[in-house]
Amino acid sequence: QVQLVESGGGSVQAGGSLRLSCAASRDTISGYCMAWFRQVPGKEREGVGGISAGGTRTYYDDSVKGRFTISRDNAKNTLYLQMNSQKPEDTGMYYCAAGPAGLCFLDWSSSREYTYWGQGTQVTVSS
Repeated sequence: QVQLVESGGGSVQAGGSLRLSCAASRDTISGYCMAWFRQVPGKEREGVGGISAGGTRTYYDDSVKGRFTISRDNAKNTLYLQMNSQKPEDTGMYYCAAGPAGLCFLDWSSSREYTYWGQGTQVTVSS
């Protein structure tokens, strides 16, 4: 069983940057498809970015392409999300998730297929 803990959220002005981290414990994340999701009140969680188990393939929602970078360090058992050129619409609670390795190649943004979730970290971008 994997335990995930996010950190790095906060408040920034539009155009600013934040780096989120997701530290895993109890088990290694090396065999999992990992992803970041964002949720705002009243809406479902939406996939922001995903990364394959080996880190060789990454996937992004169109709204963040060219601005966000997902990465992982399996040796440190940690997932990252570098967010640059942030916009007010990036505001939300950000969650990291771990799912079956094959999920990344099938439908990385399908939240219901992920097995483990963190508690979330809030990101607020002001205009």
